[in-house]
Amino acid sequence: MNKFIYVMDPMCSWCWAFSPVISHLKDKYPELQWQLLMGGLAPDSDAPMPEVMQQKLISIWQHIEEHTGTKFNFDFWSENTPRRSTYPACRAVIAAEQLESDSAFDMIEAIQQAYYQKALNPSDIEVLTNLAEGIGLNKDRFDSLMTGQEIQTELEQQIQQSHALGAQGFPSLFIATEAGAHAISYGYCGIEEVTRRIEAILGR
Repeated sequence: MNKFIYVMDPMCSWCWAFSPVISHLKDKYPELQWQLLMGGLAPDSDAPMPEVMQQKLISIWQHIEEHTGTKFNFDFWSENTPRRSTYPACRAVIAAEQLESDSAFDMIEAIQQAYYQKALNPSDIEVLTNLAEGIGLNKDRFDSLMTGQEIQTELEQQIQQSHALGAQGFPSLFIATEAGAHAISYGYCGIEEVTRRIEAILGR
């Protein structure tokens, strides 16, 4: 059975820009299943993000906003102590799916909305557990699961899988058919071009 394989990181700003494309594909191809792979953009860190890195990411947000129309809440940078640490958010998505099937996309949306719209920091465990509760998951079970070794091991395996697919950046999207995995996009791509590539692969 054909399926999409989506390699992403909830705290990747280009993945936030790509979210309308994903929503479109889920509506257009309801017969295709989805496999999510967390790419793990930045390992765990308690160190404050260097000012140079902050300015680099701010400029990336501005670039994405100008070129795609995606909206960002730049208050994040003044209201938080940013850390270069996205593994917690990745583990949160995996934990959510393990607690309740088909909740991964809900968790991704919650993280992206919190980060890019509400200026909250998804590098913080407390933020993630509150978001999990907000999508209907048991807060205590979620916290216990996402901070355990099992989820970290699963994240490491998903990172390895994404590398095996050739995904060096995010978002990366593939279709898996009987003939193997076909790359649709390495990096951001608009709805029309993504759809054209999918149709070509599916022979429609």
